[in-house]
Amino acid sequence: MARAASSAGRKGGASFWPWLGWALVIFLLDQFTKTLILGYYRLGDATPVTSFFNIVRAHNTGAAFSMLADAGGWQRWLFTGIGLAAAAFILWQLRQHPGQKLFAFSLANILGGAIGNVVDRLQHGYVVDFLDFHWQFLSGMFYRGHFPAFNLADVAISIGAACLILDELLRVKKAA
Repeated sequence: MARAASSAGRKGGASFWPWLGWALVIFLLDQFTKTLILGYYRLGDATPVTSFFNIVRAHNTGAAFSMLADAGGWQRWLFTGIGLAAAAFILWQLRQHPGQKLFAFSLANILGGAIGNVVDRLQHGYVVDFLDFHWQFLSGMFYRGHFPAFNLADVAISIGAACLILDELLRVKKAA
């Protein structure tokens, strides 16, 4: 078992390759949808889909909720570096714990999303966002009730983060 763990990314008989495959699927879907948006929409264009959802083209030079978007350009490299460091850490964790399914699923989601947004920053200097949800009850927090636009990478990262929390709660409950 120890030999398999060191040579093939296995621990306890599990492989980390399926998790890398899942991260790749997320990355490819994210990049495909962003390519469609870049090809068919101009910056600021919007298509209403429902009374509370639009497809838009937005550019985010900052982090979540456009934090540091107007910082002058250095933030591109900071967030790229953070994304690459997170990816390296996640790869290490996936190699160490491929048999912990919920944990590995969480990390693979975060990895695919993080790499998708890093590629955007390197390629364009901004992250392409296109999912625009808006509700009147959000008007006190967001302009005209529009939650900040986001993309599939952000969805994957959020699902991964939620699953990490669930994994830890289940781990604590099991230990008690």
